[in-house]
Amino acid sequence: MGRQLKGLTPPLIEFIERQKMFFVATAMEEGSINLSPKGLDSLRVLDSNRVIWLNLTGSGNETAIHLSHNDRITLMFCAFEGDPIILRLYGNAKVYGTENENWNKHIQLFPKIVGSRQLVDVDIEKVQISCGMGVPLMDYQSQREGLLDWAEKQGDEGLEKYWRKKNVTSIDGFETKKE
Repeated sequence: MGRQLKGLTPPLIEFIERQKMFFVATAMEEGSINLSPKGLDSLRVLDSNRVIWLNLTGSGNETAIHLSHNDRITLMFCAFEGDPIILRLYGNAKVYGTENENWNKHIQLFPKIVGSRQLVDVDIEKVQISCGMGVPLMDYQSQREGLLDWAEKQGDEGLEKYWRKKNVTSIDGFETKKE
């Protein structure tokens, strides 16, 4: 049976900090629901009701597009080792591009990662903990380097061109709203 909390506890923050990946779900009022895995060293807990993550260049920009239309978001962490835990964070989020003052305020929390394009700042309204007894045990080997290698090869100019070509509309044809 799941439990709901109003915020993260110290043990839950430690759990999040140990995870190698997490999942993000967003949806607009219409169109497709987006569910994306996130990895690398891209998430920080700011306090018991706030997390922020560094959104990297990808094949689309669904999360940012969805959030520009509807700020609801869910993050999910699941234990692939250790105690069987599934942790969901429900809340609202804002997206900060590289020109936003909040980008400058928070980017130093993260290592320099080529292809960084946005920060997603999540205000947590509800935390849910449930058992993960159905989640398989898996051994972590390493982070994949392909995304980083690709972004490095593009360079700043190539990434800007890619964003203009691939990251301005959602898979359903909705445009990103400008900040």
